[in-house]
Amino acid sequence: MPSQINDQILKDAAAIYTNNAQSYTLALGIEFLGTHYRGWQRQKEVISIQEMLENAISSVANEPVEVVAAGRTDASVHAGNMVAHFVTQAYRPTYNWLRGINSLLPDDIAVRWICPMPADFHARFKAIARRYRYVILNQPTRPAILNHQVTHIHDPLDLAAMQEATAMIEGSHDFSSFRAAACQSNQPVRTVSHARLFAHGAFIVMDIQANGFLHHMVRNIMGTLIAIGKHELVPTDFLQILAKKDRTVAPPTASGDGLYFINAYYPDKFQSLLPDAPLTPLWLNLPE
Repeated sequence: MPSQINDQILKDAAAIYTNNAQSYTLALGIEFLGTHYRGWQRQKEVISIQEMLENAISSVANEPVEVVAAGRTDASVHAGNMVAHFVTQAYRPTYNWLRGINSLLPDDIAVRWICPMPADFHARFKAIARRYRYVILNQPTRPAILNHQVTHIHDPLDLAAMQEATAMIEGSHDFSSFRAAACQSNQPVRTVSHARLFAHGAFIVMDIQANGFLHHMVRNIMGTLIAIGKHELVPTDFLQILAKKDRTVAPPTASGDGLYFINAYYPDKFQSLLPDAPLTPLWLNLPE
């Protein structure tokens, strides 16, 4: 969304505020490398993405601010366009928000865009879908430049076998076999709208979208697909593991290094107001 449009909406919001409105809502898109953080959620005694953002935004707003994200990434997991929101009484032009917040963030966290939203927008509870990409670098030698930004597998992987298993993921399923023991969700059924696994040069990429994800769900699915790619399992084992609804029957969790939260989607009344951000990681140079 062009900045002048953002600024006009902000001015309108400011006008409402001066007419006794208590606050207004801003959505933002966040890019981060999760390598040095213990995930999104604020925690005691360890640094998190949420804490770093809240500190920066609160400083620019000159008031305490809570940032709510569309998802909660794990330690070492990255994001290219994590949609989040905060509520504030402070008016700032879009340019001032972006420059001010980014000047206070570390180099591995950046706000890509910021956009005023209706008061009933909620980045987490209004999201109807979330999308991830998982990137494997499948080559004999480890990477240097992409260290901790991909999952390196030195053994040759059988892409066709992995794709055969991937075809079983789409639809509504009980994903208990791919759910972490610490998962706090009150039910394990999720609807996967697409799951695509493909080769891109030396990379193997999973692009997966669902109405929601369980704790470690994507990484646990990838752990099983990697085992299939190494011929430790056969593709039909995936369906059997899924049917057992038991985490102990599935292979270990894949590394968080290759996982990227790339977008969240909302009903049209909200989605039409959000910028159409390019999908990440940009260095893959993938079509949308």
